[in-house]
Amino acid sequence: ALEHLAARPDQPHLRLHRPAAASRQMIHLRIARHGTALPIAELVPLLENFGLRMLAERAWMLAAGAPYAAPVALQDFALELRPGATLDVARDGERLLSAVQLVRDGVLENDGFNRLVLLAGLGAYDVNVLRACCRYLLQAGSTFSQAYMERTLAAHPGLVADLHALFDERLSPAKGRVDGSKKLQERIQRKLDDIASADEDRILRAFLSLILAIERTNHYQRDSRGERRATLAFKLDPHAIPALPLPRPKHEIYVFGPQVEGVHLRMGDVARGGLRWSDRREDFRTEVLGLMKAQNVKNTLIVPEGAKGGFVPRRLPAGGNREAIQAEGVAAYRTYINALLDVTDNLAGSRVVPPAGVRRRDGDDPYLVVAADKGTATFSDTANGISVSRGFWLGDAFASGGSAGYDHKKMGITARGAWECVKRHFRELGIDIQSQAFTVAGIGDMSGDVFGNGMLLSPQIRLVAAFNHAHVFIDPAPDPASSHAERARLFALPRSGWNDYNTKFLSRGGAIYERSAKSVRLSPEARTLLDLDTDTLTPIELIRAILRMRVDLLWNGGIGTYVKASLEPQSAAGDRGNDALRIDGRDLRARVVGEGGNLGFTQRGRVEYALAGGRINTDFIDNSAGVNTSDVEVNLKILTNGIEARGRLRRSDRDRMFAKLTDEVAELVLRNNYLQSQALSTLELQSAERLPELRGVIRELERAGELDRAVESLPDEETLNARRKQGLGLTRPELAVVLAYAKISLNRQLLDSDLPEDRHFAAELERYFPMAVRRRFPRDIARHKLRREIITTAVT
Repeated sequence: ALEHLAARPDQPHLRLHRPAAASRQMIHLRIARHGTALPIAELVPLLENFGLRMLAERAWMLAAGAPYAAPVALQDFALELRPGATLDVARDGERLLSAVQLVRDGVLENDGFNRLVLLAGLGAYDVNVLRACCRYLLQAGSTFSQAYMERTLAAHPGLVADLHALFDERLSPAKGRVDGSKKLQERIQRKLDDIASADEDRILRAFLSLILAIERTNHYQRDSRGERRATLAFKLDPHAIPALPLPRPKHEIYVFGPQVEGVHLRMGDVARGGLRWSDRREDFRTEVLGLMKAQNVKNTLIVPEGAKGGFVPRRLPAGGNREAIQAEGVAAYRTYINALLDVTDNLAGSRVVPPAGVRRRDGDDPYLVVAADKGTATFSDTANGISVSRGFWLGDAFASGGSAGYDHKKMGITARGAWECVKRHFRELGIDIQSQAFTVAGIGDMSGDVFGNGMLLSPQIRLVAAFNHAHVFIDPAPDPASSHAERARLFALPRSGWNDYNTKFLSRGGAIYERSAKSVRLSPEARTLLDLDTDTLTPIELIRAILRMRVDLLWNGGIGTYVKASLEPQSAAGDRGNDALRIDGRDLRARVVGEGGNLGFTQRGRVEYALAGGRINTDFIDNSAGVNTSDVEVNLKILTNGIEARGRLRRSDRDRMFAKLTDEVAELVLRNNYLQSQALSTLELQSAERLPELRGVIRELERAGELDRAVESLPDEETLNARRKQGLGLTRPELAVVLAYAKISLNRQLLDSDLPEDRHFAAELERYFPMAVRRRFPRDIARHKLRREIITTAVT
């Protein structure tokens, strides 16, 4: 021990032994370390989770002297093995000590799964595989707690050992071509049939289904120092997991480690979408799934299908300042990105290069592209740096929006796209919002991309009310010019909030309230604005009044789901943090809704509002310009990276060219928003007359398995019959969904055909790119890696 401490003074030395007179259930653990003794209170719960009960301690202190320069604490703990556990010191001792050390160092979790080290004879990293399976099942909606799953696995150690053996047989690169997984599955099934408890049977079968659904893992990889991966990545086939909620993506990667937990969901092989820093630790997959669904229908106007990712940093400093929290968030993001790439194929020219140390049970899959989202707006350069350092084929096309890409906030592109839809709503009401004053209530603040940019897009905006996570803003009769100038000042002020608004620009009766206040007192003007008969209410009641107020436009540029249908439970929104604020669609009195933010309404809430006369599209129609811009950027980079590799373009020249193309890229993108909303208006005018045809489209998509009417909140047959009798058709939100899925279906059929090879349609590929690129690189455009996908989408 002393020689160990002399060589590695920062690491304690652990040793197990069993005295000759001790029973088989007794074991001694000795620890030597520099400085003070290890606190028993720290060690007892850790050992308990390994199934070891501490009975006694003996301790000594050795004064400093050769060969050690500092005092050494020696501790001897008498431990008792829990029933069912066995330990051969010579055979199993190092495995247990290694696991104890990894847990104490924070590399692996300190929980009840560690009992499996002794009970099932597994190593610490093998136990971590089962722990990760448990955490994924919790995210997938399992009704069983982690503690219950821990107890269940501990009660069936032989079956657990078989489950891990099945994982190893299917996914270890060291296994030969002979696949022994079938025999293991048969043995596991026999053991499952003998389990009496229905709950335990469901839990263990869920683990079995998940293990059989894993197609790749980084579990067998080693880092540059030869160490195992503490952060696991599982690439899954979601369709092989029966318990998963709908819709099920085509590909899923789950990441679990001590620093970060997250998922990445893709609806197709070529799919794009942003990565968000989620604060929903318990149900981030639910959040990401909803966003991916919205992204998929949003992506019908661009090349790929939809994707979305989300991660939760697990070690944010408690009470840390903004900089410390941001630094840990970036570190978690880096770990998450690296884990995603651990199980992703690479390309060398046209040749697919599988990741080292990964056994693939699926086909080639080299397409992984990410973008910024909530909390990660400045992270694209970080992701691209990882991509370049790992030699990933996309280089800095891996993450759009970096320093060599298009800054969505500077372009204001998402808000501008949604504003095209808002302008159409009002134009069809006979109002030009660029020249006529109109009132607005908003969700968000001026420091936000979508809210801030949106509230500067017309000089005629009269923003009468707004709220964010911290404040509520009331301005009963704002002056359009002075309030516009003050909003512009806040937009330029980093990290501004409504409390930074200069109150001298508020109209009579205006005020800014803290959401943390117990109650607020309203002026007579504010009461009139909000149609309230009381002057004192809570901030929650005030926000609900804002959502229900009479106003021309409700502009959602924030985060959260604030409107549901009256027949829906609060849980339908999947946003527990805003349950107290949420209102029903029938209670919304705004004439028009602009959905710059995602998931502001449930789909049924939109439909209820639309049936009551409100004008609304969907979030995936209104705010599609951001992802459309990312799509153009990535496809431009894929094009120019190939030209650069052939020595015909310098990186500095490429970056300058991209900057010059900014306005034309914006025009291409905004044209899509204009046409999307125009298509909906045309369909809406014909909806009642064409209801039998639209009903036929829905049925056809259902028969093809491409649309789930219940998941997409489309009306059932009984409801459609009732609408036909009333002379009604589908609402705009419903038409948006049917239109999107019709495009998705057609897109897949054309992609599977030879249409993309037809010379007649080559012009669609050229028209996708800005004019300067077409003129300079016509032959390179014709060889674009996503040539078929771009043509297919344009034709669709």
